[in-house]
Amino acid sequence: MPANGSPDFTDKVVIVTGSSAGIGYEIAREFGAAGARIVVNSRSDARAQEAAGALKSAGIEAIGVAADVSDYAQAQRLVDETAATLGGVDILVNNAGISMIAKSEELDPADWQRAINTNLSGPFFCSRAAAPAMFARGGGVILNIGSAAGAVGLPMRAAYCAAKHGLEGLTKVLALDWAKHGVRVVCIDPAFIKTAMDERDSATAGYTDELVERRTPAGRIGRVSDVATVALFLASPGASYITGSSILVDGGWVAYGYL
Repeated sequence: MPANGSPDFTDKVVIVTGSSAGIGYEIAREFGAAGARIVVNSRSDARAQEAAGALKSAGIEAIGVAADVSDYAQAQRLVDETAATLGGVDILVNNAGISMIAKSEELDPADWQRAINTNLSGPFFCSRAAAPAMFARGGGVILNIGSAAGAVGLPMRAAYCAAKHGLEGLTKVLALDWAKHGVRVVCIDPAFIKTAMDERDSATAGYTDELVERRTPAGRIGRVSDVATVALFLASPGASYITGSSILVDGGWVAYGYL
């Protein structure tokens, strides 16, 4: 542990999918600040390179790799380029995801499939691609960024909730299957976190910051740093006995059952 008490990830290779902005970027930045070597991912090469450049400007070793993780071949290429450039994979953060808000009776089947492909198949594809590299290094950590929507139902989010509920099950099975290889798998479930995606969702779904703050026992909307701090702990040796679990980062939102 360094002097400031934060986990030390010196020379660890960390892939963070969907990390050109928002929660993913903050997770990448905080791992990098703790000494890790970072792979920034986006579907857009320009965005991946821009985010990697910003990290490098802050003294963090980082590369950008464009890949659409909903396609297995591209997920495999993401892992292969990481291993070829940085020597392997120690930590995978499956953060890439999309929102999908629509009345269930109006939800386009193509939009349903797109949400499932990105939010559920993507984490499996990346985990499946990274697993052999982790096995070869004697272990690793996979963090799936789920959602409080994996624990509850939300109106107009049939595809999103289905994918996030599925991610809870995927986390458990991968943890069971790969424990013998020294790989831990944990799901982090944020509720309302202030990001550009949240701002778009609030306009579509009709909720406000004030409503979220009133409904959340902690009295505020979450910050990207709230999620990143938990991610660093769960990837650290201090969490070595945690696997197959889901950790809510929600200010008590799911626990609260009143008006």
